[in-house]
Amino acid sequence: MANPTFGQKVDGADYQNRYGVYAIIPNPEKTEIILVQAPNGAWFLPGGEIEAGENHEQALTRELIEELGFTATIGDYLGQADEYFYSRHRDTHYYHPAHLYAVTSFSEVQQPLEDFNHLAWFPIGEAITHLKRGSHQWGIQEWQKRQ
Repeated sequence: MANPTFGQKVDGADYQNRYGVYAIIPNPEKTEIILVQAPNGAWFLPGGEIEAGENHEQALTRELIEELGFTATIGDYLGQADEYFYSRHRDTHYYHPAHLYAVTSFSEVQQPLEDFNHLAWFPIGEAITHLKRGSHQWGIQEWQKRQ
């Protein structure tokens, strides 16, 4: 089965690959999930780009410390959702396969290393409406199916 695909692929555009890994982190009651707001105002699931030499778990572990100051127990792999988007900030077209994981528990162990993001907990339905990326919305919907 093909991966779900979001965004618009522009004919003739030169795409850079940007592989990402993201987490759905619910509160203990599983009524809310945490989102990260970038300085540009867009909301995303916690996570980010997989760096050279990292596997999914290593990248997600690093990103959660950077963005949230959390350590987490990574649970089910929810799947891959592909996204095409244009970054005005970087003047670049991206092909962005997003690998999505459920987190089963977390601990706040330090202040986030990235101090420029805003963090907030949202009821699950509201979180979906805030997210900029269709791939992230899909990840939450997949997570909900498994609850």
